[in-house]
Amino acid sequence: MQILIVKSQRLLTLTHEGAVRLRARVALGAAPIGPKRREGDGRTPEGVYHICLCKENGKYGLSLGLDYPNADDARRAYGEGVIDADTLAAIRAAAREKRRPPWGTALGGEIYLHEGGAATDWTQGCVALESADMAVLFPLRTQIEAVEIRP
Repeated sequence: MQILIVKSQRLLTLTHEGAVRLRARVALGAAPIGPKRREGDGRTPEGVYHICLCKENGKYGLSLGLDYPNADDARRAYGEGVIDADTLAAIRAAAREKRRPPWGTALGGEIYLHEGGAATDWTQGCVALESADMAVLFPLRTQIEAVEIRP
């Protein structure tokens, strides 16, 4: 299964072998245009991510944590002087080992797909869904191979 989120359309689509399993409206970070670059910028990341953490009782209910920042985010940030070599190495190691990356870096972290409503953009960079849509998505979490977020 794959998830595609198109930020400009505020749309999440879950597919399995080409068939659509779920289409859902989403809310994004309070500053939705452009990719996430730094902690606190209010933007939702863009790229391909994986689910690295699941919470049944997160701050906003059912929550699926994404492995942001990933190796691509870290490589770009290192080249821009946003993170140091140790942080780059730690994020790359997490990606290789398929585990949650460090979330306390200058890039930010703790990006989730979570409940909380999709009427308007309001998150700190997460992707928020209506509870009914997350109720469909959450039980399939172990089958989701990738979450692609596009502009």
